[in-house]
Amino acid sequence: MAIKDRMSGNEAVSYAIRQINPDVMPAFPITPSTEIPQIVSSYIANGEMDTEFIPVESEHSSMSAAIGAEAAGARSLTATSSAGLALMWEELLLAASNRMPIVLALVNRTLSGPININCDHSDGMGARDTGWIQIYAENNQEAYDNFIQAYPIAEHESVHLPVMICQDGFITSHAVENIELLEDQAVKQFVGEYQPEEYLLNPGKPIAVGPYSASGYVMEAKKNQEAALENAKDVILAVAKQFEKLSGRSYGLFEQYRTEDADYIMLLIGSAAGTAKQAADDLRAKGKKVGILKLRVFRPFPAKELAEALRNCKMAAIMDRCESYNGNGGPLGCEVDAALFRNKIMIETVNYIYGLGGRDFTVDNVYDVFAQLEDADQNGTKVEQFQYIGLRK
Repeated sequence: MAIKDRMSGNEAVSYAIRQINPDVMPAFPITPSTEIPQIVSSYIANGEMDTEFIPVESEHSSMSAAIGAEAAGARSLTATSSAGLALMWEELLLAASNRMPIVLALVNRTLSGPININCDHSDGMGARDTGWIQIYAENNQEAYDNFIQAYPIAEHESVHLPVMICQDGFITSHAVENIELLEDQAVKQFVGEYQPEEYLLNPGKPIAVGPYSASGYVMEAKKNQEAALENAKDVILAVAKQFEKLSGRSYGLFEQYRTEDADYIMLLIGSAAGTAKQAADDLRAKGKKVGILKLRVFRPFPAKELAEALRNCKMAAIMDRCESYNGNGGPLGCEVDAALFRNKIMIETVNYIYGLGGRDFTVDNVYDVFAQLEDADQNGTKVEQFQYIGLRK
């Protein structure tokens, strides 16, 4: 039975953590994710969960401790943002390559400099090649739902990889929305108990974790890691189907909104999708055939699936809340263009940069993007690639 409540995104993720009751949570505070370890530690102090909370001296230490706990056979997690994730960089790679099914609550915030505490996706996108599964949320409900699905994905026998559950700093993490929560027992049954096959504290089967690998073995380990990431696609979808039976809420690798007959599609990630959907509704009311494609799972990247979803539109706007500093667009723009090319789908795309450092992204901005696409398609007007939306002159 659904429990109706009002919560911020940080509160919703913390509530999911309480319901899952993992074994170990090392954490170090950083805005805007600080509330998550704060709320969880309050749950522990009040006797509502028995997770071992470890206050550490840095984010590098929090991920190190999570890896150690997971290697010992304990279900582990942590939370961070921005520079905190950057400080974990070495450990992120170790967690993935050592096949540790850790879950990280990432509250997206821009990386310095200049120093800024507001949302963009530079932290998550910066870690896109560390081997972690990445799942992004549009709103507080999705942040809660995604976190509950994280451990069944990470711990699946064909995956065994860490998962980042991402939400937009302040926009969802601190904004209060109506939300439907699941009952504690239902969550516990859905997530289940962690029963690792290999772990350090198993006296009957000693193992080594993270040993030196000679050149004759490294490529095989990397290939196995890549195969696990590919396996994660099917597991993510299977877990989502089970979650739908439990909650009534449906999830996939991405969501298509009014795209069936759309001439122009906007593809984006996170909270801006809500703004884009509203603008699409407004434009549809005026007879414009536009649609929104909201990417939920960025890693593993659903290249073929996205290409097929875009196949029948005339033009697509690929929206990056991150600057890749490569002179050729944002990370999402580059990956989508590569996916289209490799699947021989030759539609026109325009890559836009928006929302850096918390810059507002409005329905008017969405109107303008769709107007540019329509003008380019119907009149042959050249559209500037990689333009910054809302940039001050």
